[in-house]
Amino acid sequence: MTNTMWYYSRFFPKHFLAIAFAMGIGGNAFAQEQAPEPALTRMLFVMDASNSMNAFWGNQPKINTARELLLKSLKELEGQPDLELALRLYGHQTAIVPGNQDCDDTKLEVPFSANAIPAMRNVLNSVRCQGTTPIARSLEKSGGDFPATGPGDRKVRNVIILITDGIEACDEDPCAVSRALQAKGITLKPFVIGVGLIEADKYSLQCVGNYFDASTPELFEHVLKVVVTQALNSTTAQVSLMTENGQPTETDVPVTFYDQKTGLPLYHFVHTMNDRNIPDTLSIDPIHTYRVVAHTLPPSVREDVKVRPGIHNIIAVDAGLGTLQLNLGSGPPDAQTIPCIIRRKDELSTLHVQSLGTSQRLRTGFYDLEVLTLPRLLITDVKVQQGKTTEIAVPRPGTLNILPSASGPGAIFVKRGDELEWVADMDPLSVRSQYRLLPGNYQVLYRSGKAQRTELSITKDVTIESGRSTTVNF
Repeated sequence: MTNTMWYYSRFFPKHFLAIAFAMGIGGNAFAQEQAPEPALTRMLFVMDASNSMNAFWGNQPKINTARELLLKSLKELEGQPDLELALRLYGHQTAIVPGNQDCDDTKLEVPFSANAIPAMRNVLNSVRCQGTTPIARSLEKSGGDFPATGPGDRKVRNVIILITDGIEACDEDPCAVSRALQAKGITLKPFVIGVGLIEADKYSLQCVGNYFDASTPELFEHVLKVVVTQALNSTTAQVSLMTENGQPTETDVPVTFYDQKTGLPLYHFVHTMNDRNIPDTLSIDPIHTYRVVAHTLPPSVREDVKVRPGIHNIIAVDAGLGTLQLNLGSGPPDAQTIPCIIRRKDELSTLHVQSLGTSQRLRTGFYDLEVLTLPRLLITDVKVQQGKTTEIAVPRPGTLNILPSASGPGAIFVKRGDELEWVADMDPLSVRSQYRLLPGNYQVLYRSGKAQRTELSITKDVTIESGRSTTVNF
């Protein structure tokens, strides 16, 4: 078990608090065999400098511990490529007094820069903790601290790391702020690391993000490293498209990773098997929670997929496939394309429209087909099996030519035993009509437009054969 995994399994909720928001902007599509272009990471530290940070934690004030550990982390970040840092403080400008607190006491002290660490160090070394704890307002303001990006700009990962020792003190709702930022696609669900909070306070912050706990300065140091590492690094994953037999052998399927909260597509690729016949490995951001869609018919979906940093993740998706082959009866090539509506068994919605003479991979299961011939041909309970091809043969239509002596109304009916089933109306303005009909027995009903009496209607029976032309004269 890795150190990170040990931490996750061993430690959760209690006192000092670090909340890391991740904001993914403009996830570029990439081919599975290509490494994605390195993103620029913008990391904003939002630090509590309220009066409560003067309280002792261990053998010194909390602010001293937090400052030392943050400065240590910043030192380790020096020279990191593709990284810009910034610092926002709150609770440091206005001294809190009984009955009066400044809920606007939050300020971006060091804006984003690739060389921000010296300025951040100076601010942290001189900060005085004296005010209140406006967490919600600080988070809200933080959303505007990041430089705007346009469609053609470089891919950017925006990350907020909030460090605080208390809960919201200004009767505002940091959870609502978090939800609003997520809904707008500005931030993702944050990581929350708390130390020494009472149980009620822990639960009040869990809605803000993924809540962790640190009970000692040493553990806080470890937690901070975990958060920073996740903010900076991608990890690896493979998507295993599973057959009905539990084998990861399906492939050549488009796959999309969506941000579970915002619905934005972050990764989009065609699934690939490598030269060892193993699903290819992807580089993926561990900050996000994903909705993974394999674009089979119908789609195969995994919700709330989390990837763990520092290990290789296997994401299994049920995607057993077979093939449906729709064939048109023997004969010369047909000039007209005949579509077929495919529905899942006993469902009314259209899943797909497939032309006769083509094949299509489908998820295993049962389907109902509606072939748009005249008359329409219904084929139910078609079984698609794992790794097999199901062939459906549709008779080739024949041609019916109708040549009336004069234009007039009429219709074509197919004989179903003793019943006549309507197929199509004739064009009442035409003196020549042509229809492509499935083989079978039909009746044509016609009345001349010049005839003014019902009894002057005429019927003629006709048999249609595949690939042959038949003419009816009136």
